Amino acid sequence: VQFVESGGGLVQSGGSLRLACAASGLFLDDYAIGWFRQAPGKEREAVACSSASDGSANYADSVKGRFTISRDNAQNTVYLQMNSLRPEDTAVYYCAANLMRRSCNMWTHGYEYDYWGQGTQVTVSS
Repeated sequence: VQFVESGGGLVQSGGSLRLACAASGLFLDDYAIGWFRQAPGKEREAVACSSASDGSANYADSVKGRFTISRDNAQNTVYLQMNSLRPEDTAVYYCAANLMRRSCNMWTHGYEYDYWGQGTQVTVSS
Protein backbone atom coordinates (compact mmCIF):
# COMPACT_ATOMS: atom_id res chain seq x y z
CA VAL A 1 0.00 0.00 0.00
CA GLN A 2 1.31 3.39 -0.93
CA PHE A 3 -0.06 6.90 -0.70
CA VAL A 4 1.39 9.68 -2.78
CA GLU A 5 0.46 13.19 -1.76
CA SER A 6 0.91 16.18 -4.02
CA GLY A 7 -0.21 19.73 -4.49
CA GLY A 8 1.55 21.46 -1.66
CA GLY A 9 3.58 24.61 -2.11
CA LEU A 10 3.98 28.25 -1.25
CA VAL A 11 0.97 30.52 -1.58
CA GLN A 12 0.05 33.99 -0.39
CA SER A 13 -2.56 34.55 2.27
CA GLY A 14 -6.00 34.35 0.71
CA GLY A 15 -4.85 31.99 -2.00
CA SER A 16 -5.84 28.42 -2.79
CA LEU A 17 -4.24 25.02 -3.15
CA ARG A 18 -5.59 21.58 -3.93
CA LEU A 19 -3.89 18.64 -2.31
CA ALA A 20 -4.21 15.16 -3.79
CA CYS A 21 -3.74 11.79 -2.13
CA ALA A 22 -3.38 8.98 -4.66
CA ALA A 23 -3.36 5.41 -3.44
CA SER A 24 -2.02 2.17 -4.84
CA GLY A 25 -2.68 -1.25 -3.38
CA LEU A 26 -5.83 -0.03 -1.66
CA PHE A 27 -9.25 1.05 -2.89
CA LEU A 28 -9.91 4.31 -1.10
CA ASP A 29 -13.65 4.13 -1.71
CA ASP A 30 -13.86 1.31 0.84
CA TYR A 31 -12.53 3.37 3.75
CA ALA A 32 -12.82 6.57 5.67
CA ILE A 33 -10.03 8.90 4.59
CA GLY A 34 -8.70 11.70 6.71
CA TRP A 35 -6.44 14.68 6.20
CA PHE A 36 -4.21 15.80 9.06
CA ARG A 37 -1.60 18.51 9.41
CA GLN A 38 1.32 19.23 11.66
CA ALA A 39 3.02 22.57 12.04
CA PRO A 40 6.52 22.91 13.51
CA GLY A 41 6.44 22.60 17.26
CA LYS A 42 2.76 21.74 17.32
CA GLU A 43 0.76 18.56 17.71
CA ARG A 44 -0.78 16.84 14.74
CA GLU A 45 -4.24 18.20 14.00
CA ALA A 46 -7.15 16.51 12.26
CA VAL A 47 -8.37 18.65 9.38
CA ALA A 48 -11.07 16.72 7.51
CA CYS A 49 -12.54 13.28 6.96
CA SER A 50 -14.45 11.77 4.06
CA SER A 51 -16.87 8.97 4.80
CA ALA A 52 -17.06 6.02 2.42
CA SER A 53 -20.44 4.94 3.83
CA ASP A 54 -22.57 7.96 2.98
CA GLY A 55 -20.29 10.47 1.31
CA SER A 56 -20.45 12.89 4.22
CA ALA A 57 -17.52 14.95 5.42
CA ASN A 58 -16.30 16.30 8.73
CA TYR A 59 -14.10 19.33 9.23
CA ALA A 60 -12.14 20.96 11.98
CA ASP A 61 -13.67 24.23 13.09
CA SER A 62 -10.53 26.06 12.00
CA VAL A 63 -11.04 25.08 8.34
CA LYS A 64 -14.81 24.79 8.08
CA GLY A 65 -16.13 26.83 5.18
CA ARG A 66 -12.68 27.13 3.61
CA PHE A 67 -11.58 23.54 2.97
CA THR A 68 -13.43 20.82 1.07
CA ILE A 69 -12.57 17.13 1.01
CA SER A 70 -13.66 15.09 -1.99
CA ARG A 71 -13.06 11.78 -3.73
CA ASP A 72 -12.49 10.64 -7.26
CA ASN A 73 -13.00 6.90 -7.01
CA ALA A 74 -12.11 6.34 -10.65
CA GLN A 75 -8.71 7.87 -9.96
CA ASN A 76 -8.50 6.29 -6.49
CA THR A 77 -7.64 9.73 -5.20
CA VAL A 78 -8.87 11.95 -2.37
CA TYR A 79 -8.51 15.71 -2.60
CA LEU A 80 -8.40 18.57 -0.15
CA GLN A 81 -9.37 21.88 -1.74
CA MET A 82 -8.07 24.69 0.43
CA ASN A 83 -9.36 28.21 -0.14
CA SER A 84 -8.84 31.48 1.71
CA LEU A 85 -5.59 30.18 3.09
CA ARG A 86 -4.10 31.81 6.15
CA PRO A 87 -0.56 31.81 7.55
CA GLU A 88 -1.77 29.60 10.39
CA ASP A 89 -2.61 26.90 7.81
CA THR A 90 1.12 26.44 7.23
CA ALA A 91 1.98 22.82 8.00
CA VAL A 92 2.85 19.46 6.55
CA TYR A 93 -0.38 17.85 5.40
CA TYR A 94 -0.92 14.10 5.52
CA CYS A 95 -3.66 11.83 4.23
CA ALA A 96 -4.54 8.64 6.04
CA ALA A 97 -6.84 5.65 5.63
CA ASN A 98 -8.91 4.02 8.36
CA LEU A 99 -9.13 0.34 7.43
CA MET A 100 -11.61 -0.45 10.19
CA ARG A 101 -14.25 2.13 9.33
CA ARG A 102 -16.14 3.41 6.34
CA SER A 103 -17.62 6.28 8.33
CA CYS A 104 -15.86 9.13 10.09
CA ASN A 105 -16.60 8.11 13.66
CA MET A 106 -13.65 8.98 15.86
CA TRP A 107 -12.16 10.77 12.85
CA THR A 108 -9.99 13.17 14.78
CA HIS A 109 -7.95 10.44 16.45
CA GLY A 110 -4.79 9.68 14.51
CA TYR A 111 -4.49 6.24 16.04
CA GLU A 112 -7.67 5.23 14.20
CA TYR A 113 -5.80 5.35 10.89
CA ASP A 114 -3.67 2.57 9.51
CA TYR A 115 -1.90 3.95 6.46
CA TRP A 116 -0.38 7.39 6.09
CA GLY A 117 1.10 9.32 3.24
CA GLN A 118 4.53 10.93 3.38
CA GLY A 119 3.17 14.42 3.71
CA THR A 120 3.22 17.53 1.57
CA GLN A 121 4.35 20.95 2.75
CA VAL A 122 1.94 23.87 2.59
CA THR A 123 3.35 27.31 3.33
CA VAL A 124 1.13 30.38 3.43
CA SER A 125 2.87 33.74 3.46
CA SER A 126 1.30 36.83 4.96
